[in-house]
Amino acid sequence: MTKSMSPWLDPDVAQYVLDHTAGPDEVLADLVRETAESTGDRAGMQIATDQGVLLSLLVGLVGAERAVEVGTFTGYSSICIARALRPNGRLLCCDVSEHWTDIARRAWERAGLTDRIELRLAPALDTLTALPPDGMEVAGIENGPIDVAFIDADKGRYQAYYDELVPRMRAGGLICADNTLWSGAVTNETDDADTRALQQFNEHVAADPRVESYILPVADGLTLIRKR
Repeated sequence: MTKSMSPWLDPDVAQYVLDHTAGPDEVLADLVRETAESTGDRAGMQIATDQGVLLSLLVGLVGAERAVEVGTFTGYSSICIARALRPNGRLLCCDVSEHWTDIARRAWERAGLTDRIELRLAPALDTLTALPPDGMEVAGIENGPIDVAFIDADKGRYQAYYDELVPRMRAGGLICADNTLWSGAVTNETDDADTRALQQFNEHVAADPRVESYILPVADGLTLIRKR
């Protein structure tokens, strides 16, 4: 199995980066294969393997205990997040697909993470708006503000997800939003609904005085957003 190549770097530099980035372990490598076999052309919704390494690193740097994921798919990113949480940490996953998250559940069990992850099958916006106004509530951990959130779902609702998450984040908490360069399409004038939604989201985040942010040109663009 190969890792992803960055479209934003010289190919030789991108390969060098990959050669010096840890590859997926057996659980994650098998999940990549099962996702490709089970979801066909939807497999591209899975995060890049090197992006998973970065996500784990960021979660660990924040010292996260409480995490939220909006858009779980087959579970690759949730494993990367949950593994990096503090020992008593919990991850709340939001998704609407029982079929795809069944694959995630099996991977979580194999990874020994079932006690760290709670899945809520419902529209993510409903799940987020139902959270306490100052944080998150999941079994096995005291209620409190969110340390880390990862958004990787329907592009048209990115801004709505973000606006529900920001008030619930702790000061210094980190939101990561995926696909924010959209293969470079965000630089173009377009009528495409997803592209326009991402353009508007990027503008909204950049102008938000509650946060500081940077669009990191890795994978398909990963925006890092730190609450002030």
